Amino acid sequence: MITLPWPPKELNPNQRTHWAKKSKAAAAYRTECFLMTKLSGVMAPEGKVLFDIEFCPPDRRLRDDDNCLAAIKSGRDGIADALGVDDRRFVTTLRMGEPVKGGCVRVNIAGEVTA
Repeated sequence: MITLPWPPKELNPNQRTHWAKKSKAAAAYRTECFLMTKLSGVMAPEGKVLFDIEFCPPDRRLRDDDNCLAAIKSGRDGIADALGVDDRRFVTTLRMGEPVKGGCVRVNIAGEVTA
């Protein structure tokens, strides 16, 4: 499991952020997620990669899971870069968790289970 920081507000699709500011925030978040993944020592399994995401927001405000997923797009790309895989291999599940101080995104990476 990798615990990532809550994405910057500029990456939320509902924000009306100038493209340059959003681009800078996306690049910084991608790099941070890349480094955290490398430091975690997680390795990519063969085949499809189960990519389980739990969003733990910084407060109790209601959030849409689709906006949360869009906000971590650059972070997901950083994880894929660190694993050395194309993110098309990800089979994604997501859920909203309980709020934690400062917020976080917990990502569990595993090999695909076949029935």
